Amino acid sequence: MKFGYFTLSDNDYSGNQRSANQLVADIVEQAIYAEQVGLHSVWIGEHHFSTLGVLSRPDIVLSYVAAATSRIRLAPAVTVLPLHHPIAVAEQWATLDLLSGGRVDFAAGRGYDRREYLPFGISFEDNQSIFEEGLEIVRRLWSTSTRQRYDGKHYSFENVRITPQPIQQPLPIYVASFSKPSIELAARLGCGLVVAPFAAAMSFGGLREVASLYRETCATQGTDPGRLICSYFTHFADTVEQERAARARQIRYYKECLLAAFPGDPETAPPSYRYFAEIVRRLENIKAEDLTENAVLIGSPEQIADTLSNVREAGFDEVILYFNVGLKEHSQVKEEMDRFMREVAPMFETRQEPTEALPLRTR
Repeated sequence: MKFGYFTLSDNDYSGNQRSANQLVADIVEQAIYAEQVGLHSVWIGEHHFSTLGVLSRPDIVLSYVAAATSRIRLAPAVTVLPLHHPIAVAEQWATLDLLSGGRVDFAAGRGYDRREYLPFGISFEDNQSIFEEGLEIVRRLWSTSTRQRYDGKHYSFENVRITPQPIQQPLPIYVASFSKPSIELAARLGCGLVVAPFAAAMSFGGLREVASLYRETCATQGTDPGRLICSYFTHFADTVEQERAARARQIRYYKECLLAAFPGDPETAPPSYRYFAEIVRRLENIKAEDLTENAVLIGSPEQIADTLSNVREAGFDEVILYFNVGLKEHSQVKEEMDRFMREVAPMFETRQEPTEALPLRTR
């Protein structure tokens, strides 16, 4: 099982003195540091208008990281695909795949925050069908160099091919999922899957159930299963006091950052988001003791490894670790990244570097 660095750039806290610019600078440094300590991948979220996170262009940030690294995989977590024209998305990430020597993992989702859709003039209500069309277009443009025509409900074009083409054929694609339709879509398209354990527990019972649904749907659709990835909030705690502080930090994230972004009213949420009402209800009432292994990694290296062993047994290939959540200090984030790779990762034999990318000039 492999491990990556993950962030949603949460910064929307009452009384917060950390600027968005400072957090983005910290994230860039942490992403480059991730390669230095031996992490396999970097996953950077997309958020707009500081409603939850403050990093709006993971493609540009990861281009910077690509130039400062040589091995680590580079991924959005995720591209909110309905907010972008799929032709532009295909061009952007194919170009990064070229410049990075074939190190891109592409992940896409619909997002969950209506406030991010409104200024762009994109329908939040129709985002499921917009997403499906967009992903079909991106996949098609990456898989062929011939000119393409497309006539859909949301997109229409003719005589289009993108340059450059991605180095990786196929370029790995993942669908981010909180729901059964998204899991089934990933399986139908033969894409990998990225899930959050706390949402999987509330919607399906746990990660095992997600993996079973995904693989059963792949079998029904006649597609080969892709890789399964899950994200985990991660806090080292060696004392009771440290654990209490970590749990308080995590609950603050849920209540101050996340809840406002989730569509929690079943009367106003689109049908594809109705299940969020139960997630919101539980998060509104969450207590410190409710933060189980279905939500976070908290404790000693041995406690964290025990939880990750269950994740591996559930069939997951990679865990992306959210260290810098809840206004955690930049220095502490780096210390925990290093500690994880020294004290936890060796239990899973993950310290294997990806194949080094070739310099661009040699191709």
